[in-house]
Amino acid sequence: MSRSAAEEMLAPEAMRAEVDKLAPWFQNLHLPHGIQTAPDHFLPDYPASKFRNFAHVLPDDLGGQSVLDIGCNAGFYSLEFKRRGAGRVVGIDSDDRYLAQARFAAGAQGFDDIEFRNLSVYDVAALGEKFDWVIFMGVLYHLRHPLLALDLIREHVAGGTMLFQTMQQGSEAEIDLPEDHPFHVPGTWDPPAFFDDPGYPKMHFIERRFANDWTNWWAPNMACSKAMLRASGFTIEAQPEPEVYLCRVADVPFSNLGPAAVYPEKGPNT
Repeated sequence: MSRSAAEEMLAPEAMRAEVDKLAPWFQNLHLPHGIQTAPDHFLPDYPASKFRNFAHVLPDDLGGQSVLDIGCNAGFYSLEFKRRGAGRVVGIDSDDRYLAQARFAAGAQGFDDIEFRNLSVYDVAALGEKFDWVIFMGVLYHLRHPLLALDLIREHVAGGTMLFQTMQQGSEAEIDLPEDHPFHVPGTWDPPAFFDDPGYPKMHFIERRFANDWTNWWAPNMACSKAMLRASGFTIEAQPEPEVYLCRVADVPFSNLGPAAVYPEKGPNT
């Protein structure tokens, strides 16, 4: 982009017009000239208001590390990591309007080197590289196949640390569980009682809508979120708020017995 074109884009009137053209925005981004993309968001100043609750667990200086932002939406987290000194930053989403928003917002704030691509979480292998940081925020509960997504992230793109968030419902309790679950309580035909305990890992399935959104399919309880992360090969280093987890890659359980990620069969034209 030429200097004159960039200056024209950064003019208040042009910026406001582009924000309106790309509406509606789910993320409220703070752009130059005091322009906000979604100032009337039903969650005040989202996602900045949420980010402030856990930003302290992230390094102040990322020292040129690489970042993959999965389900990047309008690029809020890509931009925040870039402000902390990240080097290569890639944001992926399957919605072209969100990607257009992200490219515009990044350019308006002087981060033209952030790469935004139309890819779903199930296609992360196509990137062909691993990243120092993976951001996987606000995506899991929208997926038809959430554990597969975590498996694919761990196998293909997670090179170090993952920042993870999911909607949770139900108890925040956790209970100790046996390494091997019996069919029955020993000496009886009764099923083990821990399956009905509020602290047992549970994934609530939402058949219809949640908060008027038909793509909200799942709501794990806290124990389930943690169990799924461990089962996919992540260890939890910090939990700065109930739905946010800072994770490091770890060994994938039972990997010596076979692959964790199961791939759908693809024909010659898929």
